[in-house]
This record gives sequence, C-alpha cells and structure tokens, in this order.
Amino acid sequence: MQGTWHSILLYFENNAGAYFTMLRQHLDVSLRVLALTLLIGISLGILCVVFQKQQKWIIALAQILRIIPSLAVLVLSIRWLGIGMGPAITALVFLAIPPVLMNTVAGLEEVPFFMLETAKAMGMTPLQVWLKVRLPLALPLMLAGIKTAVVEIVASATIAALIGAGGFGQIIFQGLSVRRTELLLIGGVSVAILALLAALVMDLVERLMLKYKYV
Repeated sequence: MQGTWHSILLYFENNAGAYFTMLRQHLDVSLRVLALTLLIGISLGILCVVFQKQQKWIIALAQILRIIPSLAVLVLSIRWLGIGMGPAITALVFLAIPPVLMNTVAGLEEVPFFMLETAKAMGMTPLQVWLKVRLPLALPLMLAGIKTAVVEIVASATIAALIGAGGFGQIIFQGLSVRRTELLLIGGVSVAILALLAALVMDLVERLMLKYKYV
C-alpha cells in the first residue's frame, strides 16, 4: 500500500500539467453535454405537456434511451461523426436527457389545475401562466432531474477518452492497459470527487432557487 501511495505522489510530481489538462477536458465535455441536455430535455418536457397526444411516444423514446448503453451510442456516433468531441457529447446527451425530460413532465403535470385557472382569471396571458406559475411550481422536480443528469454526465464522461476527447478516462484506460493500480485510483477517485462536487453544487443551486423550502 505504501508503494501505491508513493507511485501516486510520483505521478503528480511528474504529470501535474497533464492531470490538470485532463481535468479541464473532463469539465469541458461535461458542461457542453449539460447545456445540450437542458435545452433538449426541458424543451421536450414542455412539448409533452402541450401536445398530450405525442407525450407517450416521446416518453417511450426516453425510456428506451435509458436502457441503451452509452458505449453503444458512442460506437454508432463514430460512424457518422468520426472521433473526437462530437460522438462523445452525443452519447452522453442520450444518457442524460431521460431524467431531465421525465422530471420536467412530472413537475409540470403536478401543478394544480385550479392554480392555472386562477392565473387565467387574473388576466395572465398563456405565456405568463407558463413563466410565472407552471415553471416555478415545477422547478423542484425539474432540479431533481437535472441533479441526477449532472452526476451521470460527470461520472460517464470517462468514455470520451476512448475516442480522443480527453478527460480522466485517459488515466483509467491507461491504468487498465498497463495494469497500474495507482493510475486506476487517480482516475477513479478524481471522477468520484468531481461527481460529488457536482452534486454539492446542484444542492447549492437548489437552495438558492428554492429558498422558501429552507426557511
């Protein structure tokens, strides 16, 4: 065990620059995926509520996406997008959309009907009802879905290394290929810490946006 710790310290002494480059790459991929996931997932969730007839098909598609391994999507993406950032982002977006979509739909549908009718009776336009009533009341469930997606994105972004998009997956796959325990520990613990920090950031965002729940 002492030898492993010595190898870890030696790695950081000799590869600190490379480590922080991989950290930046991991965060870059994760943030790009999160932005696309929020745009697509929330938009689809709103569409599901507005167009009820199409909801079951969109939800069914989301359920299918949840059971498809990211690695399989990655392989299929390479066929059309080649290697690099594109297919990695595509695979991770497919992974992250379902919790955002499902929680957006659940949150919007749980808004009491009488509150929507009251808002209309007060003279609010349909857009105002959405912005001032529906979305704010659905926000707690939406944030829960986003938190799940964020943690999944950060934890799964390791696959980006398989196609040259960088990230901590490089250390993990290198450790697997040369059977070096210290590399597996460095990569695995780094990803775990990032995922934990992402969850803590989302908790902070939730507290800031839903202050009334913590008064």
